[in-house]
Amino acid sequence: MFDNLSDKLDKALHVLKGHGQITEINVAETIKEVRRALLDADVNFKIAKQFTNRVKEKALGQNVLTSLQPGQLMVKIVKDELTELMGGDAEGVNLSGNPSVILMSGLQGSGKTTFSGKLANFLKNKRTKKPLLVACDVYRPAAVDQLHVVGDQIQVDVYSDKGNTNPVAIAQAGIAHAKANGHNVVIIDTAGRLAVDEQMMKEIAEIHKAIQPQETLFVVDAMTGQDAVNTAKAFNDVLNFDGVILTKLDGDTRGGAAISIKSVVDKPIKFIGTGEKMDAIDVFYPARMADRILGMGDVVSLVERAQEQYDEEEARKLQKKIAKNQFGFDDFLSQIQQIKKMGSMKDLLGMIPGAGKALKGIDIEDDAFKHVEAIIHSMTPDERTTPSVLNASRKKRIAKGSGRTVQEVNQLLKQFDQMSKMMKMMQGGGGRQMMQMMGKMKR
Repeated sequence: MFDNLSDKLDKALHVLKGHGQITEINVAETIKEVRRALLDADVNFKIAKQFTNRVKEKALGQNVLTSLQPGQLMVKIVKDELTELMGGDAEGVNLSGNPSVILMSGLQGSGKTTFSGKLANFLKNKRTKKPLLVACDVYRPAAVDQLHVVGDQIQVDVYSDKGNTNPVAIAQAGIAHAKANGHNVVIIDTAGRLAVDEQMMKEIAEIHKAIQPQETLFVVDAMTGQDAVNTAKAFNDVLNFDGVILTKLDGDTRGGAAISIKSVVDKPIKFIGTGEKMDAIDVFYPARMADRILGMGDVVSLVERAQEQYDEEEARKLQKKIAKNQFGFDDFLSQIQQIKKMGSMKDLLGMIPGAGKALKGIDIEDDAFKHVEAIIHSMTPDERTTPSVLNASRKKRIAKGSGRTVQEVNQLLKQFDQMSKMMKMMQGGGGRQMMQMMGKMKR
């Protein structure tokens, strides 16, 4: 996520991060490199110039030159300005109506239909809402069918009327259906075009006027850079939407849209899409995104994802097994499944401070655990429960069944044994010592 921008900003701030002499000249040079990095990320020239001017003004105003840690102070100023540029505080979605009506808008190919499903899934699982998806794209072939597939996937009802070519009437009928069937959120998926045109703008404006939604969201492909910002402005002039959704942030995006869009349309980014799966949706936190862009990671989001997958009852059962030395490969497999639910490994590792830079150039597979899972699935129930029974012939059979080598099987067993010992230690004195240390750190 924004790897190129992060790398260039890191290089720009490198001089000031060191222990060399800090002068007004190299501060000015750093500012120049920061501006260049923003322009390479497809940030609007005027916005990039205003940004760096503010950074320079604050840097000189806060006596960066005489600070004991000038590099850290400079990074903080850049981070604060990035946070402000992207919106400052996170903003939620307005769910005040009954039902709350959310109108989705955007160009064709931006991921609008898929994200409508992601948003419905998010509201259902995290806000305990009962959403209804309404199919109002009457032009794109199979658009209605696609929304039904998405709805089936997340177990959310979809309203459509294939014989009707009037999107305004479909939207109104969908809201009436929601009221009659106890749905408290309606998400309306509208038609897009390959480019902004008068017909599309007129149609979306008519739908907006007829249904008076509580929330109008503009969905934009983050990979389109400055074009995304220009399209957002065109839509906002007609709709006066409430917020932006950035999709495909897991792709090779330069970051210009995320950084520029708030300044251009004065509307917050509310959600981001970070993958193909239906749970690959995050609330947009400008401060956390600034941290990630500057290579500081995003530990808060990582912890939140872990907490979402945390099952207290399962944790208690696991604790008892570890205490009795009964932790087996089935339990290990269960832990892997929980980690996989948190998101792609590349995204998770990007949330760890410094990991992005350390892993630069290393290709991390989305399914990084597939080889481990294949080995475990090739074991018998007894072997999973009692790994100590695994002799040479059993290992050879497991390797053949999983398509891996005996060396890889031995490596997994060694890692599993080390992890089991560590977990056992955490149950005893080691765990108590760590808790005491954490307590001191909090104070």
